[in-house]
Amino acid sequence: MSEHVHLIARLVAREGQEAALAQAVAAIVPAVLEEPGCLVYTAHESRERPGTIVMYEVWESQAALDIHADATSFRALAAQFDELLDEPLAIELLRRIV
Repeated sequence: MSEHVHLIARLVAREGQEAALAQAVAAIVPAVLEEPGCLVYTAHESRERPGTIVMYEVWESQAALDIHADATSFRALAAQFDELLDEPLAIELLRRIV
């Protein structure tokens, strides 16, 4: 049995693109939640850095996460990154300790 993959993804909006980024992320959440192996996929906006979207994700396996990275919904969002993001997507893999 493989270990679940937990991660945080940070998306920092370009100035003036904050609402568009939030809408683009919100638009894919329902489809991503239906993807095989998706256990948690939630979006939050940082209170300390408005315009920064923080995703908390849990995937059944690395294979499920890899499939998500090539899924239609995520590719549609990623196609907008040049327009919406001020800095590259940052992903931090986590190891659950408790």
